[in-house]
Parts: sequence; C-alpha cells; structure tokens
Amino acid sequence: MTTSTDKSYFDLHITGLGYLNRIREVKPKKGDAFLACDIAALNGPSDDVAYVRFDTRVSGSEAQHLVRRCIQAVDAEKKVMIGFRLGDLWADTFTYSKGKRAGEQGVSFKARLLFVSWIKVDGKLVYKAEPKPTDADDRDVRNTDVPATSAEPQAAASEPARPAAEAADEATADAPALEVAESF
Repeated sequence: MTTSTDKSYFDLHITGLGYLNRIREVKPKKGDAFLACDIAALNGPSDDVAYVRFDTRVSGSEAQHLVRRCIQAVDAEKKVMIGFRLGDLWADTFTYSKGKRAGEQGVSFKARLLFVSWIKVDGKLVYKAEPKPTDADDRDVRNTDVPATSAEPQAAASEPARPAAEAADEATADAPALEVAESF
C-alpha cells in the first residue's frame, strides 16, 4: 500500500470586474515587501450598482507586471477597470482613526489578486489575456485526427474550418489592443 504525502486544497475564487485603486508597495516590519492594490468590484443590478472593496496582495509575476503598468494611469486618476480573479479571501477588523467614524469598528475584505483577464483605461481595452487551452480543447484536437467513417463528415472536413477563420479574425482585431497595451 502506498501513502500519498501530497496535500490537496479546496480553492475558493472570486471572479468579477472592478476599478483599480491605491496601487502601492507595502514594506512590512517582518517579511518581504509586496505589491498591493484596492479593487472596487461592481456588484448588483447594472442600473443600481453597489461596490465591494477588496484590499488585495498582488500574487504571481504576470499579475504584478500588469498592475505595475497601471500605476501611472491610476495616479493620473484615469478610470482603470479590470477583470479579475481573487483567492484566499479573509476579513480583517480595524478601528477607524479619523473622520466621522473615528473610534468605530470596520471590516476590510482582503484577498490575493491571482489573475487579471483584461484591462480598460477610460473605457478603452488595453489588455486582454489569451485564453488558455482546456482539457476539452485537447480532446477536440485529438478527435480531428480520427479518420471519418462516412462520406458526409469527409466532405465537411474538406471545407475550411470556420472557428479557425474566426479565431484568426479575432487575433487580428486584438492586435491593435495589444499594441496599445504596451503604451499605457
């Protein structure tokens, strides 16, 4: 009998869209410095939006790179909206030190920013992540290698694949957006 020492985890992820704010480098007294930002996530009906604020630690080199590229736009008070995935959500209690709520208890949602799927600056798309192939995509590729058994599928196979043509059109359409992404 073999025993496994690998630990398994149950991940709780939050996906959404929201406005990027307060990008900063945090230097704790103990431990290494890290990149952090706030996300004001949109919630509720589109005609009566509510915002849920997340104080996030930016994890992963790709997410850090993308958030760092947004610093100037956020500092210039441009509206930077992102599609995101958060993980490891937890609540932190604190006491307000100033303002009309001074002395009152507050709660802050904290999480790790794991992935940025797209970025818009003042409504203009400047970055869109490339979709990653899934297991289903792999099965589809393997199934196309199987020879057809009837005349009808072979005739369909001789025509150009429509999804591939559409994908090429989308890649061409996204090219200007990716060029712009380098400039923000």
